[in-house]
Amino acid sequence: MEAKEILKKVDHTLLKAISDWESIKKICEDALEYNTASVCIPPSYVKRAHEEYPELNVCTVIGFPLGYNTTAVKVFEAKDAIENGAKEIDMVINIGDVKNGDWDLVLSEVKALREATEGYILKVIIETCYLTEEEKIKMCEIVTEARADYIKTSTGFGTAGATIEDVKLFKEHVGPDVLIKAAGGMKTVEDIEAFAELGCSRLGTSSAMRLFKEAGKI
Repeated sequence: MEAKEILKKVDHTLLKAISDWESIKKICEDALEYNTASVCIPPSYVKRAHEEYPELNVCTVIGFPLGYNTTAVKVFEAKDAIENGAKEIDMVINIGDVKNGDWDLVLSEVKALREATEGYILKVIIETCYLTEEEKIKMCEIVTEARADYIKTSTGFGTAGATIEDVKLFKEHVGPDVLIKAAGGMKTVEDIEAFAELGCSRLGTSSAMRLFKEAGKI
């Protein structure tokens, strides 16, 4: 797959706490130049980015990165982000609820976010590095039942990012309408290409543009 085709799958990401407006502007301009799927930026920059680059597809994160905000807070965050111009919402599940086996709570929260984001893209970050295989499979089922658009591997802030094994597991257990986003841990061009070839519809990375440029692919 050509680099330019892969970049169409990339959520060009900048979520560091020290991200300043000049850095956000740079990734927005790069995203427009190279036609990435979106930019994924902190909620506090969504309105400013949308106003500066109205043609840009803006994604943001909710309950990020730990996921333990209450459902009401996540719903408010999501609605606020959409009002400010976000078209895509990446939410973090309540990992504590998963560890407690409170599956009804996990499902009800994802459903609440689905309702709050109806008409927009909802991606559910399950933070695979903290989950057992059984918990990952259960989350595939919950994301499918809640009608989210994507299941996403990682925040990029956990102990590990996306793995080929987890993406293969997702492919076996999500419903036919659920897409897969791999995020975090992509350190080389080969990593990015491998996830794209495996069938991930989105790739969450802050380094794809730099890596492809260094490799002379764009």
